[in-house]
Amino acid sequence: MTTAPTAETARTAYSARHAEIYDHIHGARGRDWDAEADAVARLVLDRCPGARSVLDVACGTGAHLRRLRDHFPVAEGLELSDAMREIAAARLPGTTVHRGDMRDFDLGARYDAVLCMCFSMGYMASTAELADAAHRLVRHLAPGGVLIAEPWWFPEQFLDGFVTGSVAESDELVVSRVSRSVRDGRRSLMTVHYTVADRDGLRDFTEQETYSLFTHEEYRAAFTAAGLDTTHLPGPPNGRGLYVGVRA
Repeated sequence: MTTAPTAETARTAYSARHAEIYDHIHGARGRDWDAEADAVARLVLDRCPGARSVLDVACGTGAHLRRLRDHFPVAEGLELSDAMREIAAARLPGTTVHRGDMRDFDLGARYDAVLCMCFSMGYMASTAELADAAHRLVRHLAPGGVLIAEPWWFPEQFLDGFVTGSVAESDELVVSRVSRSVRDGRRSLMTVHYTVADRDGLRDFTEQETYSLFTHEEYRAAFTAAGLDTTHLPGPPNGRGLYVGVRA
């Protein structure tokens, strides 16, 4: 079973206003969820050719999960944000999208592959939380199952003061996104401002995203403590690489 998100854990859950424009803005910024899902599926099937089930932890709006259903007969998601989970469930009728937090979820099931993409483990506030999340991911792997996790930036990679912006346009929706990221000790603090224009008018809002700058050694230690040896594959899909491990 899972516990309901607390005020503390809810800091990592996306708001409804962010969730409703998430796919629109990130698609315009170059995200190709289908290609990412295909690449991840290949990594899984290369290591576990008979894999039939996958759990996508922190599945967001289900953009990866939609494609993963083409590769695995059983494809389920887990998401903390109510708004993101509702979008995923509406997009994927018949697909189970569990409510849960990667720090403490227990579905009472094991899967041939467990994924945690979009650097969601970076939302863990401490190495203790990172270890909790790694333990929960690994315990949901079947023997021979494959874990794939995407880290946030490592401390030596992070660019203090980094700014970026983009605009996503369609016939009925225009969204601008500008952000600035700064370093605060072992954390990166990203302030993101959105302007949204649609048939109902104009609105602005600002989101704060906080990620921990865990080291490579800290990620590896968390997985090792959970009983899984991992290899870091640098580069794709988003410059941070992927951790990959197979459960004995």
